Amino acid sequence: MDPTEDGGARLVALGRDGLPEGPVAHEPDLAEAVRSRPGVGRWVWRSTADIYPRLLAAGVRVERCYDIEAAELLLLGHEGRLGEPRSAAAALARLHHLPVPPDPPARSAEPSRQSSLFEPSSGTSLPLEALVEVYAEQQRRHEKAEHPGRMRLLTASESAGTLVAAEMNRAGLPWRADVHRALLHDLLGERYAGGGEPRRLAELADEVSAAFGRRVRPDLPADVIKAFAEAGVRITSTRRWALEEIDHPAVAPLIAYKKLYRIWTAHGWSWLHDWVRDGRFRPEYIPGGTVSGRWTANGGGALQIPKVIRQAVVADEGWRLVVADADQMEPRVLAAISRDPGLMEVAGHDGDLYTSLSDRAFSGDRDHAKLALLGAIYGQTSGDGLKNLAALRRRFPRAVAYVDDAAKAGEEGRLVRTWLGRTSPPAAGADDGGEAGLPQEGGGELPSLNGEFTPGYASTNARARGRFTRNFVVQGSAADWALLLLAALRQELATAGMRAELVFFQHDEVIVHCPEAEAPEVVRAIRTASALAGRIAFGETPVRFPFTTAVVERYSDAK
Repeated sequence: MDPTEDGGARLVALGRDGLPEGPVAHEPDLAEAVRSRPGVGRWVWRSTADIYPRLLAAGVRVERCYDIEAAELLLLGHEGRLGEPRSAAAALARLHHLPVPPDPPARSAEPSRQSSLFEPSSGTSLPLEALVEVYAEQQRRHEKAEHPGRMRLLTASESAGTLVAAEMNRAGLPWRADVHRALLHDLLGERYAGGGEPRRLAELADEVSAAFGRRVRPDLPADVIKAFAEAGVRITSTRRWALEEIDHPAVAPLIAYKKLYRIWTAHGWSWLHDWVRDGRFRPEYIPGGTVSGRWTANGGGALQIPKVIRQAVVADEGWRLVVADADQMEPRVLAAISRDPGLMEVAGHDGDLYTSLSDRAFSGDRDHAKLALLGAIYGQTSGDGLKNLAALRRRFPRAVAYVDDAAKAGEEGRLVRTWLGRTSPPAAGADDGGEAGLPQEGGGELPSLNGEFTPGYASTNARARGRFTRNFVVQGSAADWALLLLAALRQELATAGMRAELVFFQHDEVIVHCPEAEAPEVVRAIRTASALAGRIAFGETPVRFPFTTAVVERYSDAK
């Protein structure tokens, strides 16, 4: 499909090889072109983010699609070329050995923007014939992948994720602005004219200054570090964990200030004004926003809603929020991808995985079992972590070998892949500038493609890159499974004819907004989708992927 500037579209049927199977059709109305063809198995287009919001605004829902630019990013990664331009125009230029145009700059989030059926494309468009050529070449590139079937599943699930992202933006997360304002007033106090700090922040700033005996700006880390130095206390960070080690009267008000300051700047009155409209928060989700496949959001802080602010996420009258958290997702994924018989048996039950693990290998010590397994995934292999890892290796050798092999590959500068084929960034040259973008000891999220990190981040430090690739194969495979979960859940809800809507997703949590009467069926749909996603992603294994679900009126009540 190629939308035209006048609101229409050019269409052509494609065969399995990606080549045209009939004449090009010219349709004067994009939405009607799709609505009048309900039997189409899959729509192929350049970018879901540009086309699908227009269809949703016209009341048209698409079952399946193939996002050419999302697929191009994954195929480039698989070929060890992550970081090259991923637009359809760039793919066409590479195909014809022409100069490759850079990708257009990322569009800044516009919270007040209303979707329009005929709003201009945000990317570089191509004529239909060129799109067909790029698509057909991508089909050939799939066949060259290490596991073609898995790679096709990955690009299909990533495309499904783009549909879910657009639909969640359209539905919006239910948000009570009056509750949010009341929370801000209780936490921060009154606002002063001129946009200055609210009363409670000003009071805490005065307490910090009084503790130091001079005026200190608690919002400026350099000023805080200098003030502590003058008091005879040397610190290099103003993070909470560093401050809690200090015995000084400024610590308590400073920690309180930092917590409230974050709420004020990230989810305060300005945020509420910019991002909540008509009782809904509509962030722009970016599927595959990190190299591991986890999602990010373009503005709005959708994936970092503070617990206290979650009180403002309230279901509509007569409706409920079904909040579902995946239980110990990454350890279960490790069991599935490593095919370790012992760990698969441990992960083959819905109960607490760490308790089962501790009963088998750690004399009932759950904490040690958890530290050992997470240490294996995230690279905590020194001190007590090394001792725990040795115990884990004796009982679950294939699981530990799986992440050890990934770490070794990273240290040697080789690529590693998730179970479906999402590929780590290539190692950079010796003059790449060090470890920028690598997670610190202990793991955490992998670098973002849309934030401050670049796809070619890599590292000249072999051990650091090994920690990265050790975690990548597990975290990335978990992200692949989560995409299939979303696709399966979306289908379950639609097939059942429910009014329920997916309204929120982060890497191990899903929220569905539904009429109260539909809540039990939604809970069942989540469990069904989870099992189906596990079978599709990893084949028939004993591993289970249970969810803890809560049916609540407020998001905060689920925790």
